Amino acid sequence: MLGDSRPPSTPGPAIHDLAARLRRLPPSCGPVRLIGVDGHAGSGKTTFAGHLAEALGGAPVLHLDDIASHDALFDWTGRLLSQVIGPLRRGETAHYTPYDWRTRRFGPPVPLPPAPVVLVEGVGAGRRALRPHLALLLWMEVGCEEAWARGRSRDGEEQREFWAGWVPAERRHFRGDPSRPFADLLVRRDERGYELVRGPRKIIDPNHSLTQGDDSSAMC
Repeated sequence: MLGDSRPPSTPGPAIHDLAARLRRLPPSCGPVRLIGVDGHAGSGKTTFAGHLAEALGGAPVLHLDDIASHDALFDWTGRLLSQVIGPLRRGETAHYTPYDWRTRRFGPPVPLPPAPVVLVEGVGAGRRALRPHLALLLWMEVGCEEAWARGRSRDGEEQREFWAGWVPAERRHFRGDPSRPFADLLVRRDERGYELVRGPRKIIDPNHSLTQGDDSSAMC
């Protein structure tokens, strides 16, 4: 539904460094190190999570587009907690029902195993109700207007009406429940790959040299 556009030509070495550090984090959700990847729609979350999952040796990725729906763009906390967080905390395989944005129906259950690292990517991955279960929160450092422009360009005229409703809904969500102020790391990208900079929260390793982030991608 709201996948990414304009991926970098290569993920770069920062991805592999991050993967190694994530493996060393203490579990945050039962036996799982749950990692949130948040940012504006069109900011590159899905692409980044895919690269990171690969660097982690095939870590499972939960796309929040599968949890949300037309009727609940952001009101999906209950489904996430019951279908995913609860089972993972118990060390069990979670089963969630992914939403089909074209047929507007929820599909059959899909398993999500309690792997050592599980990635949760999507707008709202750093929401208040989810943060206590996260080992780390990443924020894609792309301003909202730029991200939304990328998304509209990617999705074309077919999704024009959807975007007209999505933008104000996303604004309301982040104004009431912002994620960026709680991000451990900010993710920037260009054609050379990804760069990780310090987020507003304490970084993984205070002895690790990272560039301090600024407020260039503050909430819209």
